[in-house]
Order: sequence, then C-alpha cells, then structure tokens
Amino acid sequence: MKKRNRGQQTQNMNLRLKEIEPLTKNQLAAFESNNNLVLHGLAGTGKTFISSYLAYDDIEKGFADNLIIIRSAVPTRDIGFLPGSEKEKSAVYEEPYKDVATHLFDRGDAYEIMKQKNIVQFMTTSFIRGITLRNACIIVDECQNMSFHELDSIITRVGENCRIMFCGDFRQSDLKRNELLSWLKVLERMEEFDFIEFGVDDIVRSEFVKKYIIAKMEVEDEG
Repeated sequence: MKKRNRGQQTQNMNLRLKEIEPLTKNQLAAFESNNNLVLHGLAGTGKTFISSYLAYDDIEKGFADNLIIIRSAVPTRDIGFLPGSEKEKSAVYEEPYKDVATHLFDRGDAYEIMKQKNIVQFMTTSFIRGITLRNACIIVDECQNMSFHELDSIITRVGENCRIMFCGDFRQSDLKRNELLSWLKVLERMEEFDFIEFGVDDIVRSEFVKKYIIAKMEVEDEG
C-alpha cells in the first residue's frame, strides 16, 4: 500500500487505537507482514482481532481510507427466519466486530461512529457483485463458510491500493462441501500473500477454550 493523507480521521473523532502487542510467535508473524494475509487455524487464536487491529492501524497511519468487512450469510440456517430486509438480517453478524472495536478503541460506540463516517463498512457476499473495492483494508472473515465462487467473487473485486486479509478455519465449516482448501491452492501461487497457520499454542481467548479444543481434537483423532 502507498501511504495516503487521511491518517488523522480516527483521531478527529476522538478515537485512538490502543497499542497491541502480539502474544504468540504466529501473531508476531502477522504483525510483521506487509503483504496480504491468510490467517488460518483454530478458534480462539485471535485471527479476527489481529486482522482488525492491523486494518485500523493502516487507516491511522494513512495507508488506507477504510475497513471493509465481508462475511457470508448463506450457510447460516436461521437467516431466512429473521425479521427485516437482508441487509437488516446481516447486521446480526456485525456483533463480533463491534466488540473488537470496543476493545481496540476503549469506546463502546467506536464501531458505530466509524460506520457512520464510512470508515468501516460491513457487507455479505450477497452485495459484493458489480463493485470495485479501492484504497481499503478488506477482512474476509469466516471464509471457511464460503464457496469457491464466493471467494473468487470477492478477490476479483479488489482494486488499487488494497490490502486483503482472509480469516478462517476449515475445521469449523458450516458447509457440507468445504471448498476453502482447494481455493487456497490458487493463492499459494501468488507471491502477494503470506500464510500463517494458527495452532493450539496460539489459542489466547482463554485457558478453558484451549483445553476444550485440545480435548475435541483428541476425540476427533480417536474417531
């Protein structure tokens, strides 16, 4: 990314990004990368948190104008029964990013403020067609729940001066057919991406979650 001149926009709204230090070796690798990223691995390893921090940091430093968060609502079984339009339904999936912004800026209204100013935009893959993403950090979250077609549609929307970060774990897929691994083989042929695999030692959410995931993996191995 080339440095731009809009790095003061969050400060002008009295939002200051906290300084965050990586907690594991793989988190450090993500912090030190200047490439597009594929953060892949177990739950509780901070993939979404890290990518959000890196995106907000790029915005504060003037490398990007805004953060675009993309998720798929297709695999969720309940969206058709929720009230409201598709856009209103998709708002349910914004809650994790509101929580992350609250933590990173120490303000409960940080996400809503940035959304009102178009510094943060949230969309599902249903709205990605026909647009070009420019001058942005792009987080594609829970990408294990996306089809090859969805992933392909997203990456072909990327325009000039963008940094894209994919977060996911194929072990958690809600799809009957997981297409993430075959799609990753395409990205592996591109020098623009760094791949970081998060394992058990990277679980930082809590010791309880770490023990649970270890136990679950043991049961899966036995089966």
